[in-house]
Amino acid sequence: MDVSQQYRESWEGFWAATSDAPGEAIWDADPSLSAAPHSELLLPYADAALPVVDLGCGNGTQTRYLATRFARAIGVDLSHAAIGHARRADPEGVAEFAQLDLVDGEAVRALHERIGDTNVYMRAVIHQSEPETRPAVAAAVATLLGNRGRAFVAELTPASQDVLRQAAQGPDGPPKKLRRVFDHGLKPASATEEEVPQVLRAAGLVTLDSGDTALPQTEYLPDGTRIDLPARWFVLAAR
Repeated sequence: MDVSQQYRESWEGFWAATSDAPGEAIWDADPSLSAAPHSELLLPYADAALPVVDLGCGNGTQTRYLATRFARAIGVDLSHAAIGHARRADPEGVAEFAQLDLVDGEAVRALHERIGDTNVYMRAVIHQSEPETRPAVAAAVATLLGNRGRAFVAELTPASQDVLRQAAQGPDGPPKKLRRVFDHGLKPASATEEEVPQVLRAAGLVTLDSGDTALPQTEYLPDGTRIDLPARWFVLAAR
C-alpha cells in the first residue's frame, strides 16, 4: 500500500512553504505542552532504555525533547521537506531523522529490523491520514513496538472540528496558520470517535491506559484565546 500522490504532495507542499521559525506550523507546540506531559503518561509503562520513534515528526520539535527522556530518539515523516526542517533545527544531532511512509509496510519492517523493538510517540497522525490508509498506520505502530516497546498515541476527536469551524468563522476568516492547513488540502479531525480505537485494536494493539486531553496549537482566536483541540490519548502495547 502507498499514500496517494495528492496526499504526499499536500504534505510536501505544506512543509516546503513553512519557514524554519518555531511554531509556524499550527501544531508545532512547545514540548512543555506536548511531548513532556505525554512522556509522563508513557514512561510508567515504557522502558526508557529502548529507543523512541516519533511518527509524523514534522520539524522535529517533539523528537528533540524525547531524546532527553529516552536512550535514542528517531523522528520520521512522510515529507522530505519536513525532515529538512528537522535536521536544520538540530545541528548538534540530538535526535536522528529519516523520511518514512508509514503505510509502506516493508519500509517500516526494515526500520524495526535496524533498531529493534522501540517505543513509539505519535501525535495526531491517524485522524488526518487518508481513511483507507489508517489501518496501515496503526499496523506500523504495532510492527515497531515488537514485544517490548510501548506507544503513546494522541488523536483529535470530531469535537475538534467544531473548534476549528469556530476559529474559521472569525471576522477575517481563518487565522493565518489555520488557513495554510486548509490551503494545502490537509483535513484535520476527519476520523470518527469510534474509528481510532477500532483501527488500533484491529492492528493488534492493546490499550494499557487512555484518557481525554486537548492538543494545544500555536494559533489564537481573535479574542486571544489559544486554540486547543479536543483529543484522546492511548498508551499501547502490541498483543
